[in-house]
Amino acid sequence: MLGSTRILREGRRHRRPPTTRLGLGTAGSAPPSFRYTSRPMQKQAWTWTTQRLPEPARMARWGHFGTPVVIFPTAGGDFEEIERFQLIAALAGLIDGGRIKAYSIDGLAVRAWLSATSSRRDCARLQDRYDSFVYEEVLQRIREDCHDDRIEPILSGASLGAFAAISGLCRYPDAFRAAIGLSGVYDLPRRYGGEGSSAFSPLACLKTLKGEPLERLRHRAIVLGSGEGDYESPADSKRMADACAAKAIPCRLSLWGAEHDHTWSTWREMLPRLLAEQVASPLTDPPAGQLAGRP
Repeated sequence: MLGSTRILREGRRHRRPPTTRLGLGTAGSAPPSFRYTSRPMQKQAWTWTTQRLPEPARMARWGHFGTPVVIFPTAGGDFEEIERFQLIAALAGLIDGGRIKAYSIDGLAVRAWLSATSSRRDCARLQDRYDSFVYEEVLQRIREDCHDDRIEPILSGASLGAFAAISGLCRYPDAFRAAIGLSGVYDLPRRYGGEGSSAFSPLACLKTLKGEPLERLRHRAIVLGSGEGDYESPADSKRMADACAAKAIPCRLSLWGAEHDHTWSTWREMLPRLLAEQVASPLTDPPAGQLAGRP
């Protein structure tokens, strides 16, 4: 039985005034920084040595309570990129309200694919180690921080960070509860590494997925979204959604129209909306064991 993909289109809106355009991983104009509370947002950063990566691992967390959400950098950026480009400020309502805790790490694998100095073999080797690093080390540190050894984070990302998020869920549906991809490119290894590197694409992963991993993935949520304005490629998101439907994997695709470009302003607007749909309100259904900083 084949699955079906729900494609949602935003209603027509008046065209916004022009915004600063951007390529992959660069910033549009940042909105004014604002907060929903006078209390300072909790932030903690970790650095540790790992044999899986060519440099020390770095991770930051913003928030004190709620569902853990891993947000991957857009194009091989660093673990604090989402704070500099005001995505954390845009998520402040969810973070300060105790609905999510946001985590981010360095995007070393994507950085390697984009590098002109890394061989295809080196990129593939690093991608495999990076995926293992997320599953074996990042996940465990998040669970320790949440005081819950079974908690299942949400993976998310925009642009090339969407590739990391969707790929992570497809490879490890036993550990993550959902993935959200914004303005994504999902055949990154093939596009930047050639045909021989396509094994790390979530599109390729779905083609060969079967048995228990496939059944687990059918009980997870994949949410995709894309604008249809400048530098966006909604066809990539449609292709990913179709691949999910072919395997009867629940997937929702939202297309936001031509007024939404491939820019940080789009992701600051849309990620809070999509995350709010995935997490419970702490006032009505508080998730257990997700308190940070507890003695």
